[in-house]
Amino acid sequence: MNIKPSDQQRLQQLLQHLEQHSKIALGYPVANDFDYTALKPFMDYVINNVGDPFVEGTYKVESREFEREVVEFWARLMRAPEDNWWGYVTNGGTEGNLYGLYLARELHPKGIVYFSQDTHYSVTKNLHFLNMRHIMIRSQRNGEIDYEDLRETLKVNRDVPAIIFANIGTTMTEAKDDIGRIKTILAELVIGQYYIHSDAAMAGAVAPFLEPRPSFDFADGADSISISGHKFIGSPMPCGIVLARRNHVNRIARSIAYIGNLDTTITGSRNGLTPLILWYAMRAFGEDGLRARVQKSLQLAAYAEAQLQAIGVQAWRNPNALTVVMPQVPTWVQEKWQLATAQGISHIMLMPQKNLTTRLIDEFVADMASVCAMAEEQQL
Repeated sequence: MNIKPSDQQRLQQLLQHLEQHSKIALGYPVANDFDYTALKPFMDYVINNVGDPFVEGTYKVESREFEREVVEFWARLMRAPEDNWWGYVTNGGTEGNLYGLYLARELHPKGIVYFSQDTHYSVTKNLHFLNMRHIMIRSQRNGEIDYEDLRETLKVNRDVPAIIFANIGTTMTEAKDDIGRIKTILAELVIGQYYIHSDAAMAGAVAPFLEPRPSFDFADGADSISISGHKFIGSPMPCGIVLARRNHVNRIARSIAYIGNLDTTITGSRNGLTPLILWYAMRAFGEDGLRARVQKSLQLAAYAEAQLQAIGVQAWRNPNALTVVMPQVPTWVQEKWQLATAQGISHIMLMPQKNLTTRLIDEFVADMASVCAMAEEQQL
């Protein structure tokens, strides 16, 4: 396949654009310190993991064996119940959340979904897709769900099954809802019918290695968990992992004759390359490597927070977060450093990146120092 020289030039310009803007992208949860050169030969094949990853189908150009190993690895880290878990590699956190809510709806058709105001914007879209009743709960100042507001709202609707959508790393502040505390509220209100989905897209790959360990996984009471692969783990294309209790999944499975497989996933055709990417990362890092990766990122986050505070910026972090929050920064800083900004705050995210060192943080802090200096001059 050949293209015109002008088209080739456009691709080269795009490559230069991507290279330039990947060097100082501090505002979004993207790890780019990967090297998947060994997987390039697999780009020559139409790898399609259509159907259930645990069932062999008639299409053989697939990577299900590797996908199963990825899912098993993360099921173990999420403390999934032995012989009662299932999962697959998704297109990203939004699909994982959609899957969890879909299972919840099938189990509790009349249930009400409860989620905080800091929940990712895609959740309301998913709820619209599924036509599910829902109530938004207030958030605390740090982005965590307001447990008292949740308690009072559940009390009013205690005769209806409760579907809890818990955030394990909110978009702007990386706040983590406490599933153990939520389960205590459900028990106190004697709500026996409930489902808990853990949206761990942001912090799911980090949380198993934190001390103290957040209350977020299957052992804490989750029925399903969504994790992103392109955030902390690192992938050149968006992907994720969804895990669920197998007895829930069995409720929605149906056999599809022409593919010789079960329809248990959201999409039919599924990317067979992303399981290889996540498998490669899993084999390269292992649990010890991931733990060291988390510690390094935490050290950089603590360094950035301290350096910003030292120049007078009101920077802060949630406990063991890789996200450093600060008052909204000027537009030029947002543009230069690609900072997400909303509701009067901006943040930087200390994700594993090729160019992320204390020196790069110092460059950002220097820009913020000039912002502080200009603000002081205006006040004089």
